[in-house]
Amino acid sequence: MSKKDICSYSYEELQMEMKLAGEKAFRAKQIYEWLHVKLVDRFEDMTNLSKGLREKLDAEYEIARVRMVDHQISKVDPTEKFLFELADGNMIESVLMKYEYGNSVCISSQVGCRMGCRFCASTIGGLERNLKPSEMLRQIYHIQKMTGERVSNVVIMGTGEPLDNYDNFVKFIHMLSDEHGLHISQRNITASTCGIVPNMKRLAEEGLQITLALSLHGSSQEKRKALMPVANKYDLGEVLDACDLYFEKTGRRITFEYSLVEGVNDQPDDVKGLTEILKHRNCHLNLIPVNPIKERDYRRPNRKNAVEFKNKLEKNGINVTIRRERGSDIDGACGQLRRRHAAANEGEPDENICND
Repeated sequence: MSKKDICSYSYEELQMEMKLAGEKAFRAKQIYEWLHVKLVDRFEDMTNLSKGLREKLDAEYEIARVRMVDHQISKVDPTEKFLFELADGNMIESVLMKYEYGNSVCISSQVGCRMGCRFCASTIGGLERNLKPSEMLRQIYHIQKMTGERVSNVVIMGTGEPLDNYDNFVKFIHMLSDEHGLHISQRNITASTCGIVPNMKRLAEEGLQITLALSLHGSSQEKRKALMPVANKYDLGEVLDACDLYFEKTGRRITFEYSLVEGVNDQPDDVKGLTEILKHRNCHLNLIPVNPIKERDYRRPNRKNAVEFKNKLEKNGINVTIRRERGSDIDGACGQLRRRHAAANEGEPDENICND
């Protein structure tokens, strides 16, 4: 019989679990604090529990672990990338970015991804499985323990589509922001979605205060379809309506992510299309020069053209920035480090994987 994943229990669920086990109510608070504040990996380290209870916990429950198998540190900016192995041997990536306002961690929500965005390394190979709340949390916990510094901001923009793992994702948000755990403010949490309309609408009704970032990437339905297969299911108009609903219900400004691809979505008609989409919305547009990958023939525009594109949008009244590149000398883009590791294990030449 498999052990129960105790790190995916919410505080209330753990209270009920301990009550059913005949334990006093305060034991749940102690255990939850060990797992989600002190971030221990072993029951034997829970020193204020009796030896009998620790043995009982060890026999019936498991503490989800992520084992670091690769760690890259940028020499050009305070960015670090981690490759973690899960209990079943699957690999996921996380990124630590240090800023003046605090430490931000970007985590994965799935092993692989089935969204199929043409320019993204994460989707190559498809979706392996969803991550459990514990596996999302443990990425953050491992990094915080390793650095000895508090994580203040979390972005769910690594491998995977969080709204394709909806229930686990929402539970993770509640646990991450729970006052009994790390208690990270929901206003310091950002989640990126390709535009899964039904779950965007569900999220709007959850009462959360996280920032929602939409992967827009095209200035029209046709251009979006060329880059993002999910657009064949959800029309751009539907997606934008769901964004408006999220803003209406939460008061949280939407961020629109736009990967700039040379000659594809950086043209004058794209300036016009984006202006029409965004000019009446309380939002922010984040331009991201695309990271080239060997499996796709997409190129990033040069800096001059990217800045000109941004300036034209600003003249049209759009709140826009170009994302500052971080970790340019390491495998900074989603999926690259995981694919490099897989290629090395399969005996492929290392240089086949782009590390731009």
